Amino acid sequence: MKIAVLAHNPDLYSNRRLMQAGRIRGHDMRFINVSQCYINITADNPKICYRGGEVLSDFQAVIPRIRPVDTFYGTAVVRQFEMQGVYCLNDSISILRSRDKLRTLQILSRKGINMPITGFADLPLDTTALVRMVGGAPLIVKLLEGAQGVGVVLAETNQAAESVINAFKSLRAHILVQEFIKEAEGKDLRCFLVGHKVVAAMERKAAPGEFRANLHQGGTATLAKTTKEERHMAVQAARAIGLRVAGVDIVRSKNGPKVLEVNSSPGLEGIEETTGKNIANLMIEHIEKHAINH
Repeated sequence: MKIAVLAHNPDLYSNRRLMQAGRIRGHDMRFINVSQCYINITADNPKICYRGGEVLSDFQAVIPRIRPVDTFYGTAVVRQFEMQGVYCLNDSISILRSRDKLRTLQILSRKGINMPITGFADLPLDTTALVRMVGGAPLIVKLLEGAQGVGVVLAETNQAAESVINAFKSLRAHILVQEFIKEAEGKDLRCFLVGHKVVAAMERKAAPGEFRANLHQGGTATLAKTTKEERHMAVQAARAIGLRVAGVDIVRSKNGPKVLEVNSSPGLEGIEETTGKNIANLMIEHIEKHAINH
């Protein structure tokens, strides 16, 4: 099978592991730099061209690993592959949904999936009511476009919360205001799903003096034992967004588990090293089962 890994950096752990796993299983693997693709949009013969004018054709499957900064152009390229009938492990619409934190939360809300109380508003005049709506400080302020814990601020007092919100608003930044789950003690769960099944899970713990559990922010990870409720919630969240491969972040609160985020390009390094699971191989296996009949 001819499979493309569509990403930006061939040296990243996740991309190297996918290429390696595919080759071990006998597939013709090709790394394609998404920023070096260009597309020809026609009614009768849509094409994807690569640096030097090569026409990318005859692929049976594509594994999109699109960086947040490349979302707009990257999903356009994924869409072009879809137009050609290529099986995309995550499709363009699902990736776009996952990259919009507000849209993700609204979809989860519509499906009745539990999450932290979240507020969204446009004008600084709404700041006080917005803080009160999510239960007051301490609370989290998140940039809609943030990733890997960047653009996430903990405001410990109402005054601090209003100052942070107003500062972001003065920059015309889109933000979410979210209740802070204090009892989680800086921990969350990362559930990794392939084909609507939780195949691995780790518990992430924030570094001392930090509240963000992201590994990119210095957090540590240990093997996690998840409950049936947590696994079901992760599957429901991924299904709601439409993702076949997803990293679903869950926080354990006094009122039960709550979904924090749904990621369409979850990293493999932390989860593979922590759990010992060959996630890359599971992703290739999923393609083998589903791409042929696509």
